[in-house]
This record gives sequence, structure tokens and C-alpha cells, in this order.
Amino acid sequence: MPLVNFSNLDFDQVKTTLTDYIQSNSNFTDYDFQGSNLSTIIDLLAYNTYITSYNANMVANEVFLDSATLRENVVSLARNIGYVPKSKKASRATISFTVDTTNVSPVPTSLTLKAGPVAGSSGVFGNSSGIFSILDDITVPIYDGIAEFNDITVYEGTLLTSNFTFSTRDVNRKFILPNAGIDTDLITVKVKNNESSTASTVYKLQDSLFDINSTSNVYYIQEVEDERYQIFFGDGVFGKALEDNNFITVNYIVTNGDSGNGVSSFTFSGRITFIKNALTYTITSGVSLITTETISSGGDVIESVDSVKKFAPRIYASQNRCVTPNDYETIIPSRIYPETESISVFGGEELIPPQYGKVFISIKPKSGDFLPNLTKEKIKLKLKKYAVAGIIPEILDLKYLFLEVNSKVYYNTNFAPSAEYVSTVIQNNSNKYAESSEMNKYGARFKYSKFLKVIDDSSNAVTSNITTVNMRRDLRVAVNTFAEYAIGFGNEFHIKSMDGYNIKTSAFKVSGIADDVYLSDIPNTNRLTGSLFLFTVPTINSTTPIIVRRGVGTINYRSGTISLNPINIQSGMIKHGQPTIEIGVCPSSNDVVGLQDLYLQLDISSSTFEMVVDEIASGLDPSASNYIVSSSYPNGTLVRSGGRTQ
Repeated sequence: MPLVNFSNLDFDQVKTTLTDYIQSNSNFTDYDFQGSNLSTIIDLLAYNTYITSYNANMVANEVFLDSATLRENVVSLARNIGYVPKSKKASRATISFTVDTTNVSPVPTSLTLKAGPVAGSSGVFGNSSGIFSILDDITVPIYDGIAEFNDITVYEGTLLTSNFTFSTRDVNRKFILPNAGIDTDLITVKVKNNESSTASTVYKLQDSLFDINSTSNVYYIQEVEDERYQIFFGDGVFGKALEDNNFITVNYIVTNGDSGNGVSSFTFSGRITFIKNALTYTITSGVSLITTETISSGGDVIESVDSVKKFAPRIYASQNRCVTPNDYETIIPSRIYPETESISVFGGEELIPPQYGKVFISIKPKSGDFLPNLTKEKIKLKLKKYAVAGIIPEILDLKYLFLEVNSKVYYNTNFAPSAEYVSTVIQNNSNKYAESSEMNKYGARFKYSKFLKVIDDSSNAVTSNITTVNMRRDLRVAVNTFAEYAIGFGNEFHIKSMDGYNIKTSAFKVSGIADDVYLSDIPNTNRLTGSLFLFTVPTINSTTPIIVRRGVGTINYRSGTISLNPINIQSGMIKHGQPTIEIGVCPSSNDVVGLQDLYLQLDISSSTFEMVVDEIASGLDPSASNYIVSSSYPNGTLVRSGGRTQ
């Protein structure tokens, strides 16, 4: 009888199948398969089958991008569809220093800071030192005996050089850079006619076959084994072809990636020279302390296998064109701005009122909260070769939608050393959820039931919790000038009371009113819209407000937008150096989403976790006569704290 088909890679199953097959043969009827030498032979056959099946399975997996696990295979498959994974990125900093040449002889007229190491930092990477380098020589003039090297950009890593000679006789020659950890953005390639030539031509990196011809001085790059990179050149059609004996010089920086971020103190370790009467002299003294203009940032690790699997098919699907929002969300982080942590893109037709012919882009960088204006302009400029003509990209500043929770946590005193201990554990776990990938991205959703489970599972002592959720936006205001304001929350508002005071703000001052004022609402009968008014209170906890100005704006509960008519705001609470008004509302759904350009964040520092003794579970009050009830619909005070000047 034939062997049965099997799809399992289990060794014991393979052995059992082989044994059953041999036992079915009449020639082996009297054999003891457990104790005879034949058992050893069957083991060998089973092992051989097992290993062969495993290898066949792995080979089959490694030929598909979705199932491949080895980086070399994933990169090779991505290369077939035109995708080059992002390399390591060197952290960069800006430094300045001066050199006093009054005691230097002969007297120089200029100084040159040589390419290579410039500054070092001790104790940054564990207890080792980090080196920051420059790519090219920098020459500055000397005035009154002082040479000033101002705002020099230095890159974390070591500057290395590789040389190659092209030969038409060696058709299989590959130009592979021998080091791992290279930042491909910092590679410079120069080609000379031959090794003895003095003149060289700079070649530029090209990532597509567009905008080039047979004379374009370009090179291409691809990742090969062991996270190294191969340089190759044009063929005479797409880029200029190399000629026999051309000498190639490649300078590049090998970096530690994100380990170099956050360096703020440097010591000079560079080489400064000058030429006088055809002789080269080296400066060994007179170098001032280094001033750090901007601390190091922007360093990043090489693109992970999971990221390559995610972006390679999407880049291929977009064909390097930005047509849909998904195309923008793929091309910007992979081709244009690798420092993107999270991105949101939506068309102008989705706005109210719509803005046709525009696409709106909001980017959360890996370092910081906002993109500099110069970076925005560079992104828009690079987008031109991908975007459809007539579509205008607009890059929006990051907008935070904060969530604040108010949780009454019931706990069993028999399982907790103290209320403070349980509260600390709950806050730590809540903070981990706030910092998780579920929250810190565009399009994030706060999952209410999951958060309640985080609280309940924090300790065996926790018996239940009553948790309410509020949304907050921080409105930055222009003081001492009339201006209109509109702010959106991207989520429907819940109307707690038709008598008003559903939204709550911090205190601010407006022209014409001496006291601190607060903003609130009163709904219309349709429960869809309402009007805004200003009021004052004698104290923060007061329940006797005095309305001082009506009709200052409108509110749309359905769309979650608040609009203020022209108003002269004179002051507000100071946050991050800016006059700000905190606006808090209750969402219609406890599952809050970050819509379009809103970046959702759970603000644990503004949340409260109040511990309540569960006297029923603790055995203190079995009849529940003194059970403490916590409302699931608390309204709290009429205003938010902060901003008061009196």
C-alpha cells in the first residue's frame, strides 16, 4: 500500500506513518519495531523526511514577500518591485566654535576644517564615546585673528571611503560598500577618468528612471546581504555608462542610528589646517569650547522587515504617483520624509465647506510635535514629481485631541496593602496604554471597554470602576486683536443639559469686561446646534454663574465644532509659552476617534483616579446599607481650573 499523504511536520507522525507502512508488508510481520535495529533505521528515515519537509516549507515561504522571514530574502523580493528599504539615519546636530590664530605662525588668512571627525561626546552610547563628522571640508576666513565656524551640521558616525576601478573585462564586478550601518542619504560618489586624474565628476543618487538621459551623471543603490549596499551606474540609456579604467570614490558615514539622539555637549576632535607658501600647517591650539546650537536628533534604525513588507506592495501599487490619500501616506514616509512617525491625509472635498483641488496632509515627526516651515516647503517641493497636476498639497500643523478620564475605582481592602499602592499601579498601566501604538497615531481610537479592562486587571484588589471620558482641545489665541476662532473635535458632543453649560473652559480675559470670563453653551431645541455665551463666577467651584455676554458664537453638537465670532481676547492661561484656552466637552460616544488631522492622546496627567473602598467585597458591609454610589453621569463644576488672574 502507498504511504499516506501528510501535511504535518511533526517527527512522531512521520515515524508512525513509516512504521505503519512497513508493518503492512508481509515480509516484516514478525519484526519488533520498538526494540529491533529496524527502529533505528526508521528513525533515520523519519528524521530525513522531517528535515526535507521543513526545508521545502521554508524555501516555499521565502519566495513570497508576505511569508518570507529572512531580511535578505525580503529585501530581494522588495527589490523586484522597485522598493529600496530605508537605511539607518545618522543623528545630526548643529554646533559652533571659534579658533584664535593670534599666536599662529606663519599668519593664516583662512582655516579649513577637514572632512571627517569633528566632535566627540563621552558617555552617550552606554559608557562609550560617540563621534560626529562632516562630509566635506569647510573653509572660513579669518578676521582680527579669529576664525568663526558657525552653525556647522555634524552627523553621528565615522566618515569612511571606498575606491573601485571599473573594467570592461570584469563584467561581474559589483561595487559593494563593505560596511553595515550606512546612511544612504550621506553617500557622495565621485568618478574620475582614471586613478591618476585630478578632475572628478560628482554623481547624484537617482531613485527612478524619469528626468534622466544617456548623459546624466547618476548612480543607483540597492541593499544586499548583511545590510550592506551596492552602488551601480547607468547603462548609457538611463544614466551615463562608465568607461574602462574609471576610478570611483565613495564617501559615506557609518552610524549608530537612533543611539546618537539627544547629545547636547561636545568636545572638539577635528583637524584644522591652512596652506601657506604651498605648505600645509595644522592648528593644534586656540580652539574654543563648542557651543551646541541644536542638540542631535533625527537618528533612526534601519527599516525593519515588517515595514518593508508593509510599504513595498503599497509603493508598487501607487506606481510612484500620489493619486489617493493612501498613496500620499505611503510615499511621504518612504520616499520624501523618513522621519515621519504618523501621517494623516484627506482630500479637501471632505471638509465643510469643501475645498476642491487640495489635499491636506498632517505629519507627526519622530522628534518634536511640529514640522518647521522649511521642512514643509521641502516636502511640498518633492511632492511635485509624484502628485497629480492641479492638486495643491497643504501641510497642516499637528492638532492634539486630548482625552481626560475621571475614574472611581472600587477595591477590596483585603487584597491591597493600601489605596495609594493600587492607585499607583492603575496609573502606571493607564500610562502604558496612553503610550501604546493604539493611541499615538492618526486615525487612532480610544477603546473604552479595553481601557476599563486595563483598570480592572491592574490588581486583584480592584472589583469595579466607574469611568467617564471627556475631550479637550487647547485653543491658542492671538491677544489684543480682534479675531475669529473655529475649533473642531472630530466627535459628536453629548448634551448633558438643555439648560446649557455642557462645554467648559479655562479662564481668560476679553476687552470690555474686567473680570475673568468663561465660555459655555446653550442648546437649541433641535439638539443639533446651539449658541455660545460668556459668563463669570466668583470662585471656580461656584454654581451661581453670571452671564455677561450672549451670542458670541455657535456650536454644532453633531459635527463637534465650536466657532467664535470676532472677539478681542486679552489673556489666557499660559501653556508652552502661548496664551491658551482649554476647552473641554463630553463625547457622545466613549469610543473617541482621531478624525483627519487630529492626533489622539490620553492625558493621564489631567485625569483622576479616585480609590473607593468596596465595603461589600471587603466584608465591611455585607448588606450594602452604606454602599457608596458613584454617578456614571457626573457634571462637575461649571468651569475648568487655570487661567484665573484674581
